[in-house]
Amino acid sequence: MAEKTGRQPGGSGHVPDDPLLWPFAAARLAMDACFWWLERGQTEQGDSSLPWTTPNTIALELATMRLRDCTRTRSGQPALVCAPYALHRALIADFAPGHSVVQSLQNGGIDRVYLTDWRSASPDMRYLSIDGYLGDLNVAIDEIGAPVDLVGLCQGGWLSLLYAARFPAKVRRLVLVGAPVDLSIDSALSRLARNTPVAVYDQLVARGGGNVSGEEMLRVWSKAPSHDDIAAALQRDLADEAGAALLARFDHWNTETLNLPGTYYLQIVNWIFRENRIATGNFTALGRAIDPKDIKAPVFLLAGLDDDVVPAAQALATAGLLGTPPAFVAAASEPCNHLGLFMGARTHAHAWPRIAEWLHDDLSGVLARSA
Repeated sequence: MAEKTGRQPGGSGHVPDDPLLWPFAAARLAMDACFWWLERGQTEQGDSSLPWTTPNTIALELATMRLRDCTRTRSGQPALVCAPYALHRALIADFAPGHSVVQSLQNGGIDRVYLTDWRSASPDMRYLSIDGYLGDLNVAIDEIGAPVDLVGLCQGGWLSLLYAARFPAKVRRLVLVGAPVDLSIDSALSRLARNTPVAVYDQLVARGGGNVSGEEMLRVWSKAPSHDDIAAALQRDLADEAGAALLARFDHWNTETLNLPGTYYLQIVNWIFRENRIATGNFTALGRAIDPKDIKAPVFLLAGLDDDVVPAAQALATAGLLGTPPAFVAAASEPCNHLGLFMGARTHAHAWPRIAEWLHDDLSGVLARSA
């Protein structure tokens, strides 16, 4: 998406328009902004009023998530879609017909699909860490029945990679879509995190009572995505009646933000985006040192050629960090921006059917040829 210039109290700042960058951009803007909401505290957010595209039930209620069961049959290989937990609801993975990761996987013959529906952080969740999210992801996968095919979207991608390295026997195949892993490769995301003083992030969490408030990130965000931005993300003309309905749905989704636990947020900022611990093999998860080389499972990487949040070079470079044999690494790129990877009609017509086919493929022939 194109970038915008937004104004803040006491000055101006140039901020990227992609919603998944809000936690980083808002921290920088907070240096001069006046947050009157400190005195009144955070508002706890309930469920979304938007309906899901795919019928589902709640398989499990955990502290960090509701595990959504979108399965059509109880047999077959299960796939778990790990949605990004970055201030927006998991509906990003099931947005609308023709714009849904869950639906595209089902249309490709993946009948057992589950989804992580992350909860908005309440005040008593402020100390939850990355370990807490990995632990609940482990419980969810045990409930589904390992091994699973793990499909990580954006920040759900690095979480999925950490999980696959920590519990390699529980992941059959790994799909990473627009996932930031090696932050030494330049991107808007890494620049924002790296160039903002650490004290600013600490102050943002302190002012939120221990959490990062999604409501206030939206308030700091002075200009909503334009009609053209949304059309680019959805990859369709929004002028007709169906387009108008999609536009209204996107606007609704965009304003329903989530709070993030302060501990979890600061670990992401410092350990992943500033110190690049995952890529350098210096991350400890659930008491064990994590090395991406421990991942030997087949991997599919999908990147957006016009993605300025997680550039294609960054998304595809993950292959070089893994222990997966090159013959078992598949990669593809689409002419789209970041949100277009998850919501774009063309991406769902071209890339996601290929991912579903790859999940079905018998790779024993590849193994024999590479032996």
